Amino acid sequence: MTATTIMPEARSASANLRRNFWRGVWRVMKRKPSRMVGAVIMAGFAFMGVFGPMLYPDRLPRDTSALYAPPSWAHPFGTDFEGTDVLALVVTGSRYVLLTGLVTAVITVVLGAGIGLFAGFRRGRWDSVLMRITDMKLTIPGLPLMLVLSTVWKFTSAIEMGLVLGLLGWGGVARAVRSQTLSLRERGFVEAARGLGLSTPHIIGRELLPSMAPYIAMNMLIAVTGAVYAQVGLFFLGVLPFEANNWGVMLNLAVFGGGALTTTAALPYLLAPLLAILLLTLGIVLVVDAMDEIFNPRLREE
Repeated sequence: MTATTIMPEARSASANLRRNFWRGVWRVMKRKPSRMVGAVIMAGFAFMGVFGPMLYPDRLPRDTSALYAPPSWAHPFGTDFEGTDVLALVVTGSRYVLLTGLVTAVITVVLGAGIGLFAGFRRGRWDSVLMRITDMKLTIPGLPLMLVLSTVWKFTSAIEMGLVLGLLGWGGVARAVRSQTLSLRERGFVEAARGLGLSTPHIIGRELLPSMAPYIAMNMLIAVTGAVYAQVGLFFLGVLPFEANNWGVMLNLAVFGGGALTTTAALPYLLAPLLAILLLTLGIVLVVDAMDEIFNPRLREE
């Protein structure tokens, strides 16, 4: 058989594997309606973060005659202390929050999984050096460091915020991935790959990484929620300048500026971002429930 006939067969086999995988994903998601609900919620937030701000002008309109107006058809979550529609604030503020969460998750998973896989597979000197660096990173207190950085850095960009949170959050993932890699490296399929003389990048990328995919995917989604809580908490506490519209700024202004805890007038202004955070967390939790089954063919067949 010539190479020209092997290549089409290989491409066809690869295409069949991809089709079977996505069919399996669809079956897993349909098996529990809650999983479909989670996927719809996450898709809705993704759409809101990407396209939502385009539906509103750069400077949201204000109605000074309707300060803290109650919920109505015109303003489903009422208005804030400037007469701005609260729903518009939630939608326009979602891009900063979600983009920060995405950047944080990518950096956390790429650094954590990469270091954990390499250290666990190579062991020896590399393992010792990388784990000492990881231990040093885990000893760095995140909140005090963010407080210090906030004195010189305004974090007006979501990418800047995500970069810092990601660099502060990869240590736990690296430790956990290393532990699982130490277990997997003794399995027969890894021993066979090493016996064939395959390179370390090939073994890590083609043998170990697919086995770790469910765990890494779940950590990526969990990192999104952690980043959302971290940035919203920092803005709510007022340790970061209010240079960007996001849900944390809304919570701060509702509690400390509008007295939402003592009066009902500003309560919708407080509940709207809290509801958005709750729904986002719920969507991620429901999708995480399906992750292990999606990546485990034996569970998909049960």
